[in-house]
Amino acid sequence: MALNYAEQWSPELLEILMQGTLTSPFVTSNVKWLDAKTFHFTQMSVSGYKNHSRNGGWNRGNYAQTDVAYTVEHDRNISFLVDKADVDETNETASIQNITRVFEQTQVVPETDALFFSKVAQKAQETDGYHSSTATSAYTKAKVFGMLKDILAKGKLRRYKANGTLVMYVRSEIMDALEQSTEFTRKIELTQIAEGGMGIETRVTDIDGVPIMEVVDDERFYDAFDWDTEAGGFAPLKKVAADSSHGVEAVTGAHKINVLVACGQTCKTVPKISSIYYFAPGAHTEGDGYLYQNRSLSDVFVFPNGKDGKIDSIFADVDTTEYTA
Repeated sequence: MALNYAEQWSPELLEILMQGTLTSPFVTSNVKWLDAKTFHFTQMSVSGYKNHSRNGGWNRGNYAQTDVAYTVEHDRNISFLVDKADVDETNETASIQNITRVFEQTQVVPETDALFFSKVAQKAQETDGYHSSTATSAYTKAKVFGMLKDILAKGKLRRYKANGTLVMYVRSEIMDALEQSTEFTRKIELTQIAEGGMGIETRVTDIDGVPIMEVVDDERFYDAFDWDTEAGGFAPLKKVAADSSHGVEAVTGAHKINVLVACGQTCKTVPKISSIYYFAPGAHTEGDGYLYQNRSLSDVFVFPNGKDGKIDSIFADVDTTEYTA
């Protein structure tokens, strides 16, 4: 572990230049857990009117009620021990406060987005008519506006577009092309969105009333991740070729997301446990220093509509190339 035992020091850390969380509007705490890691969603559908006969009698309708269970599985933790001498000799640069801030900005925020983007993309890829695969180069300045309009017209997305609950996320190359498009006449602005006291700067515009947000830090914008990397954190899932002689099974590599459409009514990041503990020296038995522990148990769910129990409020378009690097 490298610490800055500096003779000349600055008490402030360098500014961390990265994009803040873009999916915070989808986080909900409106879930009753009842001492379990599973919560239940009751899905109901009913049949419609039938023609009335003036000879008397009533048409009998049908209703169906289904209990759907959702289980939270993204369970993560980390701890940091900062020796008292390290705090003193780095003039508190290696303090728990600074470590916490850097951890939140460089690990928690990107992982929150990565989990949301990947889970919504995977659910879209399981749903007929709500996913596609396109080479990113196809989003040229001459075509990009029409391509994004076509996505917003897929399936039942118009229903959610009309009530103002859709958000579209795009990678930077697509926002670049949209900015240069001769068909697109609205203004694209670098906007600062206040979230948790921290400003998120990103290019934002809209098409037909749907906010279009640029995902600058594209390492979080993939459809699958490896959550068990050697160094901790997460990384896009790497493509692995099958090798039967060594018992290696093929793994489909992650695809970078071009465009992701999500609905605030039906897409939710659901936190169950968010535990942060801090112990001063002498208040624990793990060493002579300050101890920080952080655990997060959460997950992302896409709920069906309330009419026929189908998922119809999301869309994902991914690049054709699998992640190999």
